[in-house]
Amino acid sequence: MNIPDNIIPYIGYFGSFLTAITFIPQVYKSWQSKSVGDLSGWMIAIVITSACVWLVYAMAIGSGPVIVANTVVLVLTLVLVYFKYTFGRRN
Repeated sequence: MNIPDNIIPYIGYFGSFLTAITFIPQVYKSWQSKSVGDLSGWMIAIVITSACVWLVYAMAIGSGPVIVANTVVLVLTLVLVYFKYTFGRRN
């Protein structure tokens, strides 16, 4: 595939944006409903581990789009952990 060099960073950041927003609907739904009982603890642990590994890799190669995406994913997943702890204790 022949993509102009000046376009490649925009593709990376767009992909990062799409990856980063994948957890927004779940975070919003959990916040609205104050219910996180259906969230898998294993899924959360895997996502946190994955984001941390990707962050280490991205920092090692200096990939801004991957750093941005995985930082946002990590933050949103940690918000879900917070919700799981606080909302789960209310039930």
